[in-house]
Amino acid sequence: MKQQRILVVEDDRDIQELLRYHLEKYGYQVEGVENGGHVAAAVKKFSPDLILLDLMLPGMDGLEICRMLKGDAGTASIPVIMVTARGEEADIVTGLELGAIDYICKPFRPREVMARVKAGLRRVIEERNSDAVVTYLGMRIDPARHAVIIDAQPVDLSAGEFRLLHYFAKRPGRVFTRDQIIDAVRGDDYSVTDRAVDVQIVGLRRKLGDYGQYVETVRGVGYRMKAIEA
Repeated sequence: MKQQRILVVEDDRDIQELLRYHLEKYGYQVEGVENGGHVAAAVKKFSPDLILLDLMLPGMDGLEICRMLKGDAGTASIPVIMVTARGEEADIVTGLELGAIDYICKPFRPREVMARVKAGLRRVIEERNSDAVVTYLGMRIDPARHAVIIDAQPVDLSAGEFRLLHYFAKRPGRVFTRDQIIDAVRGDDYSVTDRAVDVQIVGLRRKLGDYGQYVETVRGVGYRMKAIEA
């Protein structure tokens, strides 16, 4: 099996080495970059499967790097996870809107980073086959049959609620802004407003019963399906 490659873009040498240690422990091949201006060359040479990207960098900041990567057809599909000490909601939202799949705030737990990396890499495979059955704990989501089964019992969801659940469950741990959710799951029956997203989330949680707790609100950003730690 091919060893998956992670590019760590981080100017703090201690944090970079900490991430390298844990990533290599989990079997990943790791390359580090400290200057944002060197990222393009590193991506071309290393061909990473995923990038852990700090926002505050010398040379070029993380948001500009994310914009550059997502604007190039050759690198747009590489999952990017922001790793930052900045807590400003605007930066997080901007990064997600630019195409980052998730964010992690410093200080972080190594186990959390590994779970997010694993989920990010899994996303690439899942999105190649969007009609595949998705399983999440005791829940089974079958898009071909438009069916949701929880602990062997069928759950009756509206079309909008089903699209939301399927979208989240395919990418556990990934945070989505309301605008991203609207773009991804809009349909003829879906009113395109932030409020509509919130209403659909409330209805979805209620119908999922105990599983509703796994649809998490990320304050000031949006929503996500709770990551399942290995």
